[in-house]
Amino acid sequence: MTGLVPSGVVLLTDRLVATGGLERVVAGAVAGGVRWVVLREKDLPRAERAALAVDLRAILADVDGTLIVAGPDPLGGDAVHLPATGPYPPPPHQLVGRSCHSVAELNRLTTEHYATVSPVWPTKSKPGYGPPLNVAGLGNLVRASPAPLLALGGVETPEQVTACVDAGAAGVAVLGALMRAKDPEETAATLSSACVEAVTPELFPSRHGRTEVSRSGLRPTVPTQGSSLTARSGHGRPQPHTATKEAT
Repeated sequence: MTGLVPSGVVLLTDRLVATGGLERVVAGAVAGGVRWVVLREKDLPRAERAALAVDLRAILADVDGTLIVAGPDPLGGDAVHLPATGPYPPPPHQLVGRSCHSVAELNRLTTEHYATVSPVWPTKSKPGYGPPLNVAGLGNLVRASPAPLLALGGVETPEQVTACVDAGAAGVAVLGALMRAKDPEETAATLSSACVEAVTPELFPSRHGRTEVSRSGLRPTVPTQGSSLTARSGHGRPQPHTATKEAT
């Protein structure tokens, strides 16, 4: 695995809206700096979904990236992202995340390594969970959470990425802005650069103009324990040991 918990820009898949095909979008996003991908596509038969997981892991392998599978079945890997409804307790995989939308749901977390909170802004992809949290609501959930949080829902611009990180999020989970992007590499690089800049502002005295993110090893995240992301998130929960990279 690339680090302890997902951070930076995390890509959520939706093949039905992926411009030019899902694998094209994932490959472009990875080229632009994304190192964490959450495979959704829950409507597919397991065999097709497992085959897709193999293909996406192959794309991530060259950059030591990690594929997280939505649902309790890791499809041959050891990283899953669970819904708020269950299962409880979470399975003992090396990396477990959960979708949350309120303090009450965050309070149910036990051994999960991270959670997403949504919707931060209005979004077509996450309807039905009440009004948007907005930045203030995101900050409240960060302070209440026992685990690092990813901000999800309507994140489309560098300014929104900056606002989420400034509110204490470990990163942002993005679906539509990357799935529908004409140039997913460019979009991923722009959003990832904003995340890097927000996490390490001392290296970027001005937020005007685009900050380049290296495609040859610099992750747009700060994955190490005790990093500025952990410090800014406001919680001191022990992090899981670094996991062995998933088999491709």
